[in-house]
Amino acid sequence: MPVVVDGRRLQTVEDLIASGPAAWDRSLNGARSEELVTVAEADLRAPLARPSKIVCIGLNYYDHAREANLELPRSPLIFAKFPSSLCGPGDEITWPEGLTEQVDWEAELAVVVGLPLRHADPETAMGGVFGYTAANDLSARDVQFSDGQWTRGKSLDGFCPVGPVVVTADEYGDPGRRSVRARVNGTLMQDSSTAEMIWGVGEILSFISASTSLMPGDLVLTGTPAGVGAFRAPPAFLQPGDEVEVEVEGIGVLKNPVAGPVAPQVEAIEPAAREVPPAS
Repeated sequence: MPVVVDGRRLQTVEDLIASGPAAWDRSLNGARSEELVTVAEADLRAPLARPSKIVCIGLNYYDHAREANLELPRSPLIFAKFPSSLCGPGDEITWPEGLTEQVDWEAELAVVVGLPLRHADPETAMGGVFGYTAANDLSARDVQFSDGQWTRGKSLDGFCPVGPVVVTADEYGDPGRRSVRARVNGTLMQDSSTAEMIWGVGEILSFISASTSLMPGDLVLTGTPAGVGAFRAPPAFLQPGDEVEVEVEGIGVLKNPVAGPVAPQVEAIEPAAREVPPAS
């Protein structure tokens, strides 16, 4: 639903974020009822299309550290997912044939950054949050563990489903005690709360911003609780025909079908157009 603010037509969540806090209030509070549709009526896509970065926190739940039999990290453990991993509700989960046999789910609360954050203390960082959504930090465990670092195994195309909506920070309230669940084919696999987080949202954003500027529209995944497939007995991984659901209290349910491995296709990708600066 496009929104017109100060004569500008805002087509996407990124457009709204970029318009600034004053425009957020005017657009979100000024929408007429006839312009609105319910989530059930909407054709949902990933609420964010082009974050400059997706920053993730590993091992940020006490119960997840216990199930993995790992010592608690001394500071937030940061890794990245490439923006090309982003997908939305209902999108099929696939992976290149022969690359992985251990695709795992991770239900997470995700933070959408609204204001630039650099060297922000936790309180200031919380003031820079635009809103919250649900994310599934899909992981190719065999790739992740064999590489010795996490980025490739976490960043396969389509390995970051996000949605179904973004709930603005003022409406969402305190993110510190929200249930986080994952289901596979209707079976509850993860059932915890953000109260199990080692570092809260403000602390996470502050820590990241001490080394890396967070920009409007960036996405921060805050970690996953106990119940992932790799640490179950026996281990369990996603299979073709499965359906995985991530539910975060106050946001909704993010559902994705699992299509499984696909034969790699060689594609020519056109490079983005670049402006050539004038000769000096």
